[in-house]
Amino acid sequence: MIPLNEQAYKHLQKLILENQLSYHEIYSETKLSKEIGISRTPFRDAIHRLAQEGYIDIIPNKGFMLHQLTKQDVNETFQVRSALESYCTIQICKDFECRKARRLFKELHMIMDDMKEIMDTTHSIDEFCEYDFQFHTKIITYLENEQFSSIFSTFMYRMKALARLSLSHKGRMENTYNEHMAILNALETGDSEHIYEITIAHMERPKGINLEDL
Repeated sequence: MIPLNEQAYKHLQKLILENQLSYHEIYSETKLSKEIGISRTPFRDAIHRLAQEGYIDIIPNKGFMLHQLTKQDVNETFQVRSALESYCTIQICKDFECRKARRLFKELHMIMDDMKEIMDTTHSIDEFCEYDFQFHTKIITYLENEQFSSIFSTFMYRMKALARLSLSHKGRMENTYNEHMAILNALETGDSEHIYEITIAHMERPKGINLEDL
């Protein structure tokens, strides 16, 4: 049996991801909890989790609103990503000859093949974005550091929202693919000298696009 707070979380997350909620409306916790038949305590747990992950803003004594991304959100999100991913890529470079790393490289190449197919055919931003984050998630989870994975997961909604915005710009999908290949090539060859700057460059380019858009 799925816990009630998890049911409420999944229900609200689905409404948000399917664009069924408006950015201009304050939503009542009491009303929504009654609509889905879940008591206010587990519902409130779900609300606080969604707020922590950047989906919503809690309005005291009123309810909640969808969170609108700010320049501070952009800077904080890319700072977290840069810190985590640059550390992970450096560690993977140190392991580049071991069996575990070789398995990772094989998985990353398969993801890159899927990204290229989308890029060459449908050009679907949503599909491309999913493979984009599979690529980055594989890098984060390689170290088997649960704290890293938890932090990365917490920022996932915000990261994907920003990625979709940057990928809507002409040429960004192709540039993303090429930047991923540069990261993968550096990892496969154990290029510890350059992997940090290659990884950071991949973060800074979309960050600049997002800041300009906002």
